[in-house]
Amino acid sequence: MRTSDFDFKLPEQLIAKRPLEERDASRLLRWDNESFEDGDISDLPSLVQAGDVWVVNDTRVIPARLLGQKPSGGKVEVLLLEPTGTADVWTAWGKANKPLKEGDQVLFSDDFYAEILLRDGKCVEVKLVAEDVAKAIESHGHMPLPPYIDRPDSEEDKKRYQTVFATHDGAVAAPTAGLHLTPELMTDMEKAGAIFVHITLHVGPGTFQPVQVDDVHAHTMHEEAYVVSESAAKNINQAKSEGRRIVAVGTTSLRTLEAASKDGVLQAGAGRTDIFIYPGYRFQMVDALLTNFHLPQSTLLMLVSALAGKEKVLKAYDYAIEKAYRFYSYGDAMFVTKVES
Repeated sequence: MRTSDFDFKLPEQLIAKRPLEERDASRLLRWDNESFEDGDISDLPSLVQAGDVWVVNDTRVIPARLLGQKPSGGKVEVLLLEPTGTADVWTAWGKANKPLKEGDQVLFSDDFYAEILLRDGKCVEVKLVAEDVAKAIESHGHMPLPPYIDRPDSEEDKKRYQTVFATHDGAVAAPTAGLHLTPELMTDMEKAGAIFVHITLHVGPGTFQPVQVDDVHAHTMHEEAYVVSESAAKNINQAKSEGRRIVAVGTTSLRTLEAASKDGVLQAGAGRTDIFIYPGYRFQMVDALLTNFHLPQSTLLMLVSALAGKEKVLKAYDYAIEKAYRFYSYGDAMFVTKVES
């Protein structure tokens, strides 16, 4: 299996650079057998089957992009990845005109700076220093928009690059399928018989990293932290045992469900996963997926292809391009069900 098997050409104008005015105004592509059907996100209640469990990722995106300078004046960008467990020390990516080295200081404001403790390639360990580091990050940090949104972040992004159910700080990228949901739409889905269950996976920047090898099997995934509560595991396992559908809202929810399952049973607890799902994978938990349109040759496109069938998914992408669907994080969505093997 080759990475190039998952390529497609996307016109630049179909990349959604900004969100629509309303969260639930996006379009929704789905298919019945071999024919595609155009709809809207507001159609989701009609897709609910009574007793469905719709699993959402309640991670919260932190303003992890810090822009500063060295005392000499050289510009530096620090992207916080995750805390190390030592007070106010983070693993991060650092970018500067001259490589950062141990002992360097990066000034973000008069009362907020970082000291480089360790460098390992692109990654650095930084000690953040401020009277209240969490407040300093919120005050001075920028939303870490994906690289294909080539514009500065705005006040609008602080609200819209965040799901309405975001709860647990830790992501540096949004679980984008969840961006479409509103409290009103979720209520309508519940009236139609959906049950919403929350899990947490702190999405890392590796989700946007291109696959650098053409042999799919040689690719190594980034690692991310997740938490599945006892109640979430109980509700999902009960639904599965009763033959009710498990619908993942987004690829991050899907990856968590599959990574945390053993022999078809979802295990409660905290963990880390670098699960890589591509065609040929045997799904344990997930029956259907709500997802945005993904980058060419990406691990996320491979994941969707594993669930719904590569040829079918690539045909759907061709159709979406022909019909001018909006792509990527702020784009439109598709609803797919697991192909029976």
